[in-house]
Parts: sequence; structure tokens; C-alpha cells
Amino acid sequence: MLRFAVVRGGLGLLAVRRASRLSRSSHSDVQTEYKPIKKVMVANRGEIAIRVFRACTEMGIRTVAVYSEQDTGQMHRQKADEAYLIGRGLAPVAAYLHIPDIIKVAKENGVDAIHPGYGFLSESADFAQACADAGVRFVGPTPDTVRKMGDKVEARSLANGAGVPVVPGTDGPISCLQDAQAFAQTYGFPIIFKAAYGGGGRGMRVVREYEELEENYQRAYSEALTAFGNGALFVEKFIEKPRHIEVQILGDKYGNVIHLYERDCSIQRRHQKVVEIAPGFQLDPHLRDRLHSDAVNLAKQVGYENAGTVEFLVDKHGKHYFIEVNSRLQVEHTVTEEITDVDLVHAQLRVCEGRSLPELGLKQDKIRVNGCAIQCRVTTEDPARGFQPDTGRIEVFRSGEGMGIRLDSASAFQGAIISPHYDSLLVKVIASGKDLNMAASKMSRALAEFRVRGVKVGKRVMCCTLFPSRYENFLSCPPVFRPTSPSSRTSCPTISSCTPPWTPSSSTRTPSFST
Repeated sequence: MLRFAVVRGGLGLLAVRRASRLSRSSHSDVQTEYKPIKKVMVANRGEIAIRVFRACTEMGIRTVAVYSEQDTGQMHRQKADEAYLIGRGLAPVAAYLHIPDIIKVAKENGVDAIHPGYGFLSESADFAQACADAGVRFVGPTPDTVRKMGDKVEARSLANGAGVPVVPGTDGPISCLQDAQAFAQTYGFPIIFKAAYGGGGRGMRVVREYEELEENYQRAYSEALTAFGNGALFVEKFIEKPRHIEVQILGDKYGNVIHLYERDCSIQRRHQKVVEIAPGFQLDPHLRDRLHSDAVNLAKQVGYENAGTVEFLVDKHGKHYFIEVNSRLQVEHTVTEEITDVDLVHAQLRVCEGRSLPELGLKQDKIRVNGCAIQCRVTTEDPARGFQPDTGRIEVFRSGEGMGIRLDSASAFQGAIISPHYDSLLVKVIASGKDLNMAASKMSRALAEFRVRGVKVGKRVMCCTLFPSRYENFLSCPPVFRPTSPSSRTSCPTISSCTPPWTPSSSTRTPSFST
């Protein structure tokens, strides 16, 4: 009987494998072999490197960190199984942009795949191609897709071809100030400059009148050149007070694409997201369906694989416009994970190995929203100095924790040295609950528990929070962050808008971030 059971089990497994191959071949003519990943390098630093390392450890995959000379003591180096110096003699950011060093370390140490994280080389088609040329898998879309999506102008053209509405803008990168002047004369002010080959708020400048045009053009060009190594810009008509809604997508190598619902990222400062909410709050059901459909259709048109985000603006009339595709994992992927119970990094790695989404149990009709999640970014910025990045040593650090709270960080601990060379993100605080009120209540409580002191004498760490004192209309009046008084001992910034109607009365305790 035992032998019979084993034979039956073997036949069952064979049938599953055959069915799996049939399922894959039915989606694509391209034959892709499943190749397990045994060692992953993260070509990044900080909390996103640690986030990927943790996922790899859970999956039994060995991890490799890279670090610059300035990051010798950083936590992401300690969290990996192996760690190697890159960019010797280079500037701090340039070290993480040095493709030859990264590829050399990967090849010399038997790395199967490289995860780019976000920022740095995560949207570099050259880097994705260098990985392919070296025989190392890139955990993300194909180099061609990264190139198409990384070129914001080409992405707009592809969106047009897929029937997705776009904001009026230039057909290609502008070559000079006169091109911007001609666009403004046609469409009128305000307009916005955007980096053609990058995102994250860098290289973006809003121009409201002709006298501001030349200065903002030069600043946008300089920012884009510094951040992405390419100062190319394109111009769009600027939409006043829009909602920023983005749809999380996931594709495999066999033509399957699903969405994992949307995130509302409307609360921003200097075009940088500060608070993210999933799913979108008070979103018209028909608009939500159109956003999901447009995102999936665009992804299918370009043969998108792995994780990505399709971003839209929604104007006051409820009309949506495509703005860009981020062909990588987003900082705010956490809130999507909390409401869908899908580990996006696990999915990225399995797709990179050659698994299909159905094999992973990721079918559209199986993806459900469970509750609500909010993410706030605690950053080392001084609100008394216009949110200038703060640096130094953290002398005291106590975080807000408890049920429904997730913390993703790398440098959030007593004794940590906050470097002036990199992004000011200290810790991401994610609160989840059965509904928006519950998630907001947990977030308010967690932020009130934070104690951060030190960071040089007289300086403070700022928490960008969702909960100001009053809020008349969240949907029509996005909040504007303003500095606190230099004499204030609590360094939570004030916000010119007020508490959203769905936010419960928060604790009277305030986060303490003073020295």
C-alpha cells in the first residue's frame, strides 16, 4: 500500500508539472525555463536593501550587500551574508551608480540575480542590460521595457497608443529654453518641468509665470543631471491640486499581468511623497475600475514583467491622466502588501526565477483588499530650517510599535550616524487596520510614542505626519508642510490644511523629536 501511495504521489506531481508547462506555454510562445535563485545581491543601501535581504532569507536565498566607503558602518552591510566594497575613491552616490564595480562583485562571488531596490540604478536600462550581458539576472523588467518606461516621453507615447489619457506635454525632451517658451505660449501657465529619465520629485519644477521660466529650467536641468546623470527635460501642463493615484502591477514572463489595487499618494512636499494610503480614499468605483484597467492594458502592451507602478493624476472633475510608469519596487509598496497579503519582493524573485503568476496563486480574481494601510515617512530633516536634511548621531531612539504597526528602517537606532550624503529617510511607519479610521488611529498613536533626540546640538529629527489639528477638505485641498518655530521643543511640522474628516480624534501626546 505504501508503494502504491508513492507511485500515485509521483504521478500527481508529474501531472502538476505537465499542467504547469501547459499553463506557461499557453500564455507565450517564448519558452522560459525555471531556474532557482540561490544568491541575490542588492545594488542599493539602507532600508530597501534590508527589506530584500529579509525576503531572501525567508526563501532560503543567500544575500550579498555592496557598500560605499562612506557606508562602512551602515546596517545593511551587517544584515547580509556577504558584503563587498564598491566605488573605491568615488563620491558617495557615484559608488552606487558604478555599474562595472557592481557587475564585477556579482560575477566574482557567484551571484545569480541582482535586485536594484529603488533609486540609484533601479530604472537604468544600461544596468539591466549589463546584468544580462554578464549572465546575471536583473530582478525587474527586461532592459527594453526599462528603457521604454524610463524614457518618460516614450512612456507617454505608449500610453497614448494604449488609449490611456495623458497630460498635454512635449512629444520629446526639449533641447533648449526656447522650446519651453514655445510650449508655454501654446498651453499657457502653469507648466511643469520633469526629468525625462528619472523620478522621485527630482528635476521637477513648477513655473507659474514667464519671469520664472529661465531660472526653473536651469534648476530642473541641474537637478536631473545630478540625480540621474542626464539633464534631459520634458514639459507638461501643470494640473492644479490633483490627487496622485498609482496602481501596483505585477507581470510574469508568460504575458500574465494583474493589478494589486491602488495607492493614494496625494500628500506630498516638494513633489516627494510623504504619506501613502491604500486603497485610495473615497475613489469613485467607476474611476477605480478605469485606473486598474488602463494600468493593466498599458503593462500588457509593453510586455511588462515583474513589479511596477503606473501613476496617474486625477483632477477636480474626476478625470484621470497617465504620468509615468515606475519600473521598480516603490518606497510605498508596503501599504499594498498590508492590504493584499502579497509579499511583493517574494513575488519579484519567483517571477525572476521563471514562475508564472498562476503558479504563485496570483490570479486577479483571487486578489482582495483587506482593510486599509497608511505609511508615513519619518525623515531626518529640520522643520525649523525649511526641512533641510539633518545629520549627526542619534543619541536617543524609541519607536512607536504595537499591533497593526510595521517599521521598515536601517538607521533608526541609538548611536546611528546620519550621513549627509544620502536620502533623509529614517524609518517608514506603516499602520494597518480594518478601515481607514482604525489605521489612522494606530498611526497617530504610534507616532506619538516616538522619541528621537541627538543629531547634533540644537538640531532635531522631523516626522512628516498625516495628522494636523484641523482639516476642512482633504480631497480638494492637499496639505502644505510648513516649518515649525525654531524655539519649539517639539519638532513636528505644522500643516496648513487640517485633519481629514475620516481621522479620529488623536492622542493629546505629540511626538518628541527635539534634542
